[in-house]
Amino acid sequence: MPTNDNQKSRNGNKKSRNIAIGAGVAVAAVLLGLASYTATKPDDSTGTVKEEAAGAAPSTEQQAGVYPELEKLARRDADDPLAQGRADAPVVMVEYADFKCGFCGKFARDTEPGLVKKYVEDGTLRIEWRNFPIFGEDSERAARGAWAAGEQGRFWQFHEAAYADGSKEKGFGEDRLKELAKDAGVKDVGRFVKDADSAAAKAAVKKDQEEAYGLGATSTPSFLVNGRPISGAQPDEVFDQAIEAAAKSAKGRSKAADK
Repeated sequence: MPTNDNQKSRNGNKKSRNIAIGAGVAVAAVLLGLASYTATKPDDSTGTVKEEAAGAAPSTEQQAGVYPELEKLARRDADDPLAQGRADAPVVMVEYADFKCGFCGKFARDTEPGLVKKYVEDGTLRIEWRNFPIFGEDSERAARGAWAAGEQGRFWQFHEAAYADGSKEKGFGEDRLKELAKDAGVKDVGRFVKDADSAAAKAAVKKDQEEAYGLGATSTPSFLVNGRPISGAQPDEVFDQAIEAAAKSAKGRSKAADK
């Protein structure tokens, strides 16, 4: 039957993707925890984050804590409602986060808006969200709700409402999710409820979750900035340095390719 053939094809594609991820990022995944720390560790003497050395930007492979295989996980799908910024932006920051995570909320409120204004709006940065629910059923429901809001073009508004001060303390039960959807400006709340409980929502969340676990991520928030892991809601300057270093490296590669 065609349905069985399609199912086999999907299963085959999924298996191939899992194998590709496993083979392609195995070494980087093993080093993810160390790389996350190394890329963001404070200077031993001052307690401040070390800055990149001045001068010409090194290649991606030479930058400390950058893994080309991880950079390939950027999807760059122009139609992805869970992303913001140009699909061809030189820098992609992949964010693995949970709506029940307090540090994720801190990043969303205190750091992300500045990155959007400084880097997304000028075309340097693209942010791609990955649902990584690790705190139980509430996390899973919130992740599916965020995906459902995205189906109506309101993911980032839902994201803002869900991460507002005091929001996670109210939980993410079904009634609460509907309130958040309304706050986010979702027009068809009935459709939102159906979408949030759909097989498609569960599959999308599971896909993101498996990607994060496959990389060795064990906590939220976790980030990849053009293949450079950053762990936790780090100070603004950590993200600024990573984004600017990645932009310089991307520019260098572009110039080399033009020669």
